[in-house]
Amino acid sequence: MARFHRTLFIISALGLAWLLMQALHEVGHVVSAWLTGGTVTKLVLHPLSISRTDVEPNPAPLTVAWGGPVLGSLLPALAWAITEFGKLTSRFYFRFLCGFCLIANGLYLGVGSFGAIGDAGDILRYGSPIWLLWLFGLLTVPVGLSLWNGLGPAFGIGAHAATIPARLAYSFAGLLLAILLFELTFFSAR
Repeated sequence: MARFHRTLFIISALGLAWLLMQALHEVGHVVSAWLTGGTVTKLVLHPLSISRTDVEPNPAPLTVAWGGPVLGSLLPALAWAITEFGKLTSRFYFRFLCGFCLIANGLYLGVGSFGAIGDAGDILRYGSPIWLLWLFGLLTVPVGLSLWNGLGPAFGIGAHAATIPARLAYSFAGLLLAILLFELTFFSAR
């Protein structure tokens, strides 16, 4: 059962990181839109589609476009800092999530700049130089990878691997399922 619990936990932790990364990224767009006087007309957070935020009117499209990756990287860093400060037992997961968000957002802009896709394409069209997207990726991806360094044992991996409690594995699986059901119920895939 120990192997099952470790596998369930890792799969759930990865799935949860993906959904949380998308949600935090979109929160960045939403907050940026609101702060610049834009109106959010649609928010897509669906597990079977790429997340997106539609804003109309959008008086500051460059700020809104940058808001997703920037706040999508800073918000998980803040959450991790809070769990570290509070010495919470979940801080290893928030460290993992912070690294995941830094890597995902950095690669999204850095690699996306070559094909001008998604937010990278919008950021370029609205006037940011391409080197700024590369710099963002060059700063965030290595930091994200460094945050992952040494986390293997907390996930039940490696020579000094911790045993994953059944309660933790089932809690993460339940949380992942709850978020999936929430997104399927309340957010359109289109």
